[in-house]
Amino acid sequence: AAAAGAASPADKERFICIYPAYLNNKKTIAEGRRIPIDKAVENPTSTEIQDVCAAVGFNVLLEKNKMYPREWNRDMQYRGRVRIQLKQDDGNPCLPQFPTRKSVMLYAAETIPKLKTRTQKMGGSDQSLQQGEGGKKGKGKKKK
Repeated sequence: AAAAGAASPADKERFICIYPAYLNNKKTIAEGRRIPIDKAVENPTSTEIQDVCAAVGFNVLLEKNKMYPREWNRDMQYRGRVRIQLKQDDGNPCLPQFPTRKSVMLYAAETIPKLKTRTQKMGGSDQSLQQGEGGKKGKGKKKK
């Protein structure tokens, strides 16, 4: 018989976890970055990771109140973790182009800068980013 409690890859517990820290170019490897810095993104949020992964067809779960253990900053911005179903019940990848968690992380990091919320931000207005963060102080608005 199968090992006791061996969950199938389709169970939520078996989904891979991706924390924003894994893709953050502001972090060192020791602080939790898992991909090369030249491929990483600046301060990705769990919502952005969820958006790009859901768009490509993954089964995605956003856990808003989870924290990355190595993250000392308790801001809402750094919170959250995304769970992604990487494999089907039979152990085959759900999406053949993403056989490993690394391939998913690299894809997410590559795609996040192309998100509408990111591209609009360059145009001076970053209101789209502030919505839904619940009382988060605006970053980078320093008084002169």
